[in-house]
Amino acid sequence: MKIAETYSHLNGLEFLIVHKPALWKELQAVIATIDATKCKTKVSKEKTMKGELLYSPIDMNAEFKKRLRLKKWDESRVSYCVTRNEKLIRKTLTMSALEQKKEIEAAGENPIFSYNQTDFVKDRVAVEVQFGKYSFVAYDLFVKHLAFYVRDEIDVGIEILPMKSLQSQMSSGVAYYEGEFYNVVRQGRGVPSVPLVIIGIEA
Repeated sequence: MKIAETYSHLNGLEFLIVHKPALWKELQAVIATIDATKCKTKVSKEKTMKGELLYSPIDMNAEFKKRLRLKKWDESRVSYCVTRNEKLIRKTLTMSALEQKKEIEAAGENPIFSYNQTDFVKDRVAVEVQFGKYSFVAYDLFVKHLAFYVRDEIDVGIEILPMKSLQSQMSSGVAYYEGEFYNVVRQGRGVPSVPLVIIGIEA
């Protein structure tokens, strides 16, 4: 596969090039080693494409996972507690989950345990490979990467998406680079408030 487009939000790409050049080259190399033709295994059942052989999101995810794990990109979780009290949330936002729990309980409220999980993290860089529905990408960009950044777990988040040319050979409803690029730009230069690199890939 190959990188067709990249978008740098809040200097995410510039940060990688200056501070993590080896990591950025490694990710580019991983993408280049994936043979997309091996992932064209899904027989469409949709009316407009019935019987056509499509790219399988499951197979493509598996290829990325296999290669990134070999390079020691590991899953990571950020745990935290939530409550209904806005002041408490703002007060405990940067605390550890245990500190949040104690603070919320001390205020007479009920701490609710939650977490965010990302598939690939290495040296304070998070990568999400997203061949899922539109809503999953929005969650990655506006919740998941931001949560890790606010907790000082990462310096930059990377989102890998298919270009429209690739997405058009997949099941309907899969998010694509051009659409999500538009969504981020439409929010304004400072939203989401986390440095990001959005990558569009082609077969």
